[in-house]
Amino acid sequence: MEIIENIVNISEGRQADVVEYILEAVKTTPECFLLDVSSDKDHNRTVITFIGNRKSLPLALKELYKRALEKIDLRRHKGEHPRMGAVDVVPFVPIQEITMEETVAFSKEIGKMIWENFKVPIYFYEESQPVRDRKNLALIRKGEFEGLPEKMKKPEWKPDIGETAPHPSAGASVVGARMPLIAFNVNLGTNDIKIANAISKNVRGSSGGLECVKAMGVELKERNQVQVSM
Repeated sequence: MEIIENIVNISEGRQADVVEYILEAVKTTPECFLLDVSSDKDHNRTVITFIGNRKSLPLALKELYKRALEKIDLRRHKGEHPRMGAVDVVPFVPIQEITMEETVAFSKEIGKMIWENFKVPIYFYEESQPVRDRKNLALIRKGEFEGLPEKMKKPEWKPDIGETAPHPSAGASVVGARMPLIAFNVNLGTNDIKIANAISKNVRGSSGGLECVKAMGVELKERNQVQVSM
């Protein structure tokens, strides 16, 4: 049986009713199975993990986008986690009876479907992106939603699919196939963001730390703490 994991990140983590409304898109799609939901109020972000196949996942994602764009407006969105889209990142991980090459092809079909139905520009990343300097999610998302209009005008940051202007309320989405990863967040016994930033700089690969590790300091204002998010 073919199994693809989908780990959708949406830019909403504070309104439980909105998150649940969006989750229904997955719960009501045959042959899709919801595995985990993780919302963070400080990040104002929810990670939705589910599995399906090349037949069921497009149906779930089409409904998920429809619902997310109804409820999420990045012009009014504030949160600690970087974001450039209402549906920010759409990664696919091949789990069973599907190759990475097939998953890459599938991710490109999904990117095309999103643009054609919702006019949200698409950037491909990781295994789905042939251009080395555009594989890294952090680089694609740098400048966030607010910086997208100017960033998209630069030839090197033209979207892979869609116009060189963001969706007015939903920005742009990053879609791609990748291997599994572990999100590991460490809360520190301090509210000093400089300490979290210093630790992040030391551990992340791009700063000379551990290869393949991405890290950033995050303020958790509700808890009066800072976090190293990796």
